[in-house]
Amino acid sequence: MVLGLLSLSYICALLIFTFASPVEHRTNEVYFTTKSERAWLWGWAWGTESTVSVVDRSPVVSFPSRPAAFGAEINDPLLGYVIPLSSFTIPCNNANITEELLPDNSGCPDLCVAGDHHPTETWIALVQRGRCEFVKKVREAQRLGAKAVVVGGEDPEISGFPDTLVNMYSPEDSSDIKIAATYIKYSDYLQLCTLISNSNTTHSGLHTLSLLITAEYSAWEWYSPIITFIIILLLPSALTFITLLIHRIRAARAAQRDRAPEDVVRNLPWRVWTGTGWEKHEGGEDTNTVPDIVVTDATVEEGVVARDTSEEDASTSLPKEPSENKPWFEQQVECAICLSQFVKGDKVRVLPCHHIFHLSEVDEWLIQRKKLCPICKADVTQPPLPPPVRPYTTHSTEPSNPPQPTPTTDATERTPLLSNNTPQGDP
Repeated sequence: MVLGLLSLSYICALLIFTFASPVEHRTNEVYFTTKSERAWLWGWAWGTESTVSVVDRSPVVSFPSRPAAFGAEINDPLLGYVIPLSSFTIPCNNANITEELLPDNSGCPDLCVAGDHHPTETWIALVQRGRCEFVKKVREAQRLGAKAVVVGGEDPEISGFPDTLVNMYSPEDSSDIKIAATYIKYSDYLQLCTLISNSNTTHSGLHTLSLLITAEYSAWEWYSPIITFIIILLLPSALTFITLLIHRIRAARAAQRDRAPEDVVRNLPWRVWTGTGWEKHEGGEDTNTVPDIVVTDATVEEGVVARDTSEEDASTSLPKEPSENKPWFEQQVECAICLSQFVKGDKVRVLPCHHIFHLSEVDEWLIQRKKLCPICKADVTQPPLPPPVRPYTTHSTEPSNPPQPTPTTDATERTPLLSNNTPQGDP
């Protein structure tokens, strides 16, 4: 079970690495996988989500977007005229990329202003993904005077990329970029271009719209890859700890089931050896009400002698039950737990199986260890067994009639197999 949970935790960690890793961006068949300093935040944890809204339309048309991991943060709403770069720029003569290879409105450097119309007030550049890195598009728009940049996605049928939001990061130093940038999906980019081309609003002779960029910072923005890495490391340990905790709880419950309830043990009968016999007490009686007898060497010797004397007296005073036929539980002289003989003042507990032990020792065994008798393994929580009854034999006083064993149905180890006076020669 522990190995299964550990395997599951590592699979979860692998999935976190897979889905949290940044998206690769292709430019001129080159894949960029390095990240700038802020890209760690956006590639490994949930970051800021922004919204691009056309505010001069009723109702307002809004597109979800994702800010770039470089440039200025969108702390306050940005309002300006959105203008595609291709509407007033063309590639310069010394551009590294020819005009034929450029897609419409790619925004890749170097661009030169063409015609008599170009924006003068606060405006937001609109470009499309492809042909060069994101950071170069934003840098070129900043050079031309844009206050922010909206980057649209590529056609999924051409690029093979899904039409989803991506994290824009810089594979190079981007400390010179002072404007904000955000990314919208290809479908939203097409809709925005259509709205601009059909717009009646113009700025410096260019079709435009009033665009508002707002950001919504999530509670997870401050997370870093270090925290993610720590979580991945702690996940297997946490699952292992939970597994061990469950195992300990189950083991404790199993051990509790193996122990005898304290009230059951306290209700078992107990006795006190007085030196001449057993003083019997019912279960549930407080054992502290009987004072302990200080036992000395002389007391021990006296108790042993008195016990022997009492046994002899019992054998002569109890004609109904000879001493050799006493029940075995009445003949115990030592505790099977501590292997010490009972002396005067000893308190013993009588179990349902009729075994007796020192009271404190057997109570500790039953309550904290096992609910079974240390000798015969009988369960003390079960109903008490009736004491064994031994058959009595009648002895005749006439010498001509030797004692014969009384036929009984319950034979024991003391039942003689043959009469002592049976002639040896008889068959």
